[in-house]
Amino acid sequence: MSADTMMLTIFLRHDQSQNLEQLQGRLDDADWWREFPPEGCEVVSWVVAMGVGQIVTLRLPAHRLASVNVELERRAWGTFTTDFYPTYDFVPVRERLAEESDVRRGVLTP
Repeated sequence: MSADTMMLTIFLRHDQSQNLEQLQGRLDDADWWREFPPEGCEVVSWVVAMGVGQIVTLRLPAHRLASVNVELERRAWGTFTTDFYPTYDFVPVRERLAEESDVRRGVLTP
């Protein structure tokens, strides 16, 4: 990931006052499935968290952040409430920290 690239995790919390058919209809009307995420953004993960909604992590050039916001306003509002979290991949950091811990503790790794 380059210095001008970022990751953004978006919580799409379902509007529980609507049933699934109503939600899908709103998303269809907004062309959600074809237009989100906007061009230039990569979907890293998209999962359903039961009781919460959908959690989407995007990788994008930092200058595309405003376009993500605009597309969510255009296409998701009324179906989801949204929370945004800048994120990064912790797996390589965790692996490094585990190795450093082993060294500090004198534990040999295979």
